[in-house]
Amino acid sequence: MTLVVNGEKTDLATDASIGDLITKMGLPDRGIAVAVDGEVVPRGRWDQLLRNDSDVEIVTAVQGG
Repeated sequence: MTLVVNGEKTDLATDASIGDLITKMGLPDRGIAVAVDGEVVPRGRWDQLLRNDSDVEIVTAVQGG
C-alpha cells in the first residue's frame, strides 16, 4: 500500500500497522507523536492497521532551545 508520511509517499506492506511503520523508519517508540488522517493515535493503539492512502504525520520531540 502507499501512504503519505510527513508529506512524502511511502510504500508499506498491506497489513502493516503504525508500529510497523515506526520500525521501518528506524524511529524510537518514545518521544514521538503520530497522527493518521488528522487524528492523533496514542502509543497504546499503534497496533492499529494502516489503510492505503492514509496521511500520516510523525512528530519527534527535540531537546534544547
